[in-house]
Amino acid sequence: MKLLLVILVTLLSEANQLYSDGSYAEAAKAYEEIIAEQPNSEAYYNLGNAYFKQDELAQAILAYERCLRLDPRNKDAKYNLAFAQSRIIDNVEDNQAFFIKSWLQAIRNTLREKTWMNISIITFLLVLIGFLLFALSKEQWLRKTAFYVALVSLIISISSCANAGSLHRRDNLRQEAIITQGIVNVKASPDRSGTELFTLHEGTKVTIHETLGDWCNIHVGNNVGWMKISSLERI
Repeated sequence: MKLLLVILVTLLSEANQLYSDGSYAEAAKAYEEIIAEQPNSEAYYNLGNAYFKQDELAQAILAYERCLRLDPRNKDAKYNLAFAQSRIIDNVEDNQAFFIKSWLQAIRNTLREKTWMNISIITFLLVLIGFLLFALSKEQWLRKTAFYVALVSLIISISSCANAGSLHRRDNLRQEAIITQGIVNVKASPDRSGTELFTLHEGTKVTIHETLGDWCNIHVGNNVGWMKISSLERI
C-alpha cells in the first residue's frame, strides 16, 4: 500500500510537470493512468484542467463532475465546471423545475453520502437522548429544551438520511451523463429511421431514464428522446 502511494505521488508530480510545461495531452494521459490505479479528486481536477486547455470541453466537464463526486467542497472544481459549462453550445432550461428542487439538490451535493449518513446517525442519537431527558426530567425548562432539541435533531436526521439515499442512488445508478460526441440528433424512437426531435452538442449534461440495446432514453430540460449510448459517457 505504501509502495503504491509513493508511485502515485511520483506519477502525479510528473503529470503536474507535464502540465506546467504545456504538454497538456501528455499530462491528461498521465492523469488518466493515475485514475486507473486509484481514482481521486485531485487527479480528476487536474485532468479536467488538462482537457480544458485542449478545448475538449466534454471531457473537461466530465472530469470536473467526477472530481466533485469525490470532493463536493472543491471550490476550484465548481468554478471551473461552471466556466466550462458556460462555453457549451446548448443552453437547456427546465421550465418545469421548481427552484426549491434545485436548491435542495445543491444542498445535497455539498457533502458526500458517507458524511450525510454520519450526520443522520449522530442527530438520531441526539433524538434518543432528547426524548429520554424529556421523559425522565422533572425540570420544566429541561423537558422543554430536550423536546425541541429532539424535534430539530429528528428533522435533520431524516433530511440527512434522505440526502444520503439520494446520493447513493445517483452514484450507483449513474443516470447522469455527458455527451462526448460533437453533435447528436435525438430521435423519437430507438432506431436510425426515427424522427429527429432536437439536436444536442458535446458537453451537455443529460439524465438517462432507460436503455434499449445500443440506445438510451434521455431527459434534458423539458425534452425527452432517444440517442446512441456511444454518444455519451456516464459520470
